[in-house]
Amino acid sequence: MKRPFRIAVTGAAGSISNSLLFRIASGDMFGKDQPVILQLIERAEAMQALRGVAMELEDCAFPLLHGVRLHDNAEDGFRNVSHALLVGAKPRGKGMERKDLLAENAEIFSRQGKALNDFANPDVKVLVVGNPANTNAMIASRNAPDLSPAQFTAMSRLDHNRAKGILGNHIGVNAGDLTHVAVWGNHSPTQYPDVRNAKAFGEPVMPSLDQKWVEETFIPRVQKRGGEIIEARGLSSAASAAQGAIDHMRDWELGSRDGDFVSMCVFSDGSYGIAKGIVYSFPVRCRYGRYEIVQGLPIDDEARKRMKATEDELLEEKAAIEHLLPKETEAASQELGITLRSGAKRYAEEDAMDDSEASVLRTDRLM
Repeated sequence: MKRPFRIAVTGAAGSISNSLLFRIASGDMFGKDQPVILQLIERAEAMQALRGVAMELEDCAFPLLHGVRLHDNAEDGFRNVSHALLVGAKPRGKGMERKDLLAENAEIFSRQGKALNDFANPDVKVLVVGNPANTNAMIASRNAPDLSPAQFTAMSRLDHNRAKGILGNHIGVNAGDLTHVAVWGNHSPTQYPDVRNAKAFGEPVMPSLDQKWVEETFIPRVQKRGGEIIEARGLSSAASAAQGAIDHMRDWELGSRDGDFVSMCVFSDGSYGIAKGIVYSFPVRCRYGRYEIVQGLPIDDEARKRMKATEDELLEEKAAIEHLLPKETEAASQELGITLRSGAKRYAEEDAMDDSEASVLRTDRLM
């Protein structure tokens, strides 16, 4: 049997995590032969609810779940993890301006970036789900000087999946039969869902699409889908967000589908003229635990205009919290290497004698 992956999840008692954790434990993220140890992180006041989640995980008797640990701080929660999903974030409150939201999240993700730097596996893969996800990922990376910016990503896979689902429903094909859909930019209403290169069963779909539908219905609907869901059910996206996170991390770790690309928010290396130093959604291919931005896609004037609008929003977000970012990591965020850091994974052996309160489920007592 393989050695377990250590996976940290913040905001672990929240609604997204309630859909996410059970899918990870069942093998949906890394495969039905990959054991996992979950290191769950929450605020102190939510620890009792988190214990309830841990009880349910235990009651599911997942064969792949080799341990559950509960933590009320990032430093302990990120210790030795190979994958980190940063789901928890400060929500926007009534009357709160965007700059205030950015500043409050900067404090949270600065601490998490430092904790990942000091305690996580040297090759940790980080996915930020909590909004504003792109800028939160940038903040976390800038506070992790010993980790590569390429190890920090944010989620646009939810938007990518939404685009495929809405397009597939419109033209009458299964979303799995669609390829070459892309989402550019910010995980916000300025994003640009792009179907100019999309194919169904290997054939281009644009010739059969009404351009007016694309511009006036499809793009705005994908951009505003989160609000549409809140309006319909009174709650924000949870199950679909969890699915996006699973798809993102699975493809990053195990590889994306041959002959296709997916959307990930990653540090810009200047591709397609996008400013360096911001986390921007690009079409990417994943192989061997790494990703590469797809090059050479045709970009016309209308697409360029939309890509620029979402780039400008990200630059504005960066400017709003620039004074909170460490200067010593600025150069690294703009001079990206092509590979992740090399480092041996740390596994579960040190848990064998762990009888601390944090350890609520262990399966290695006889090892």
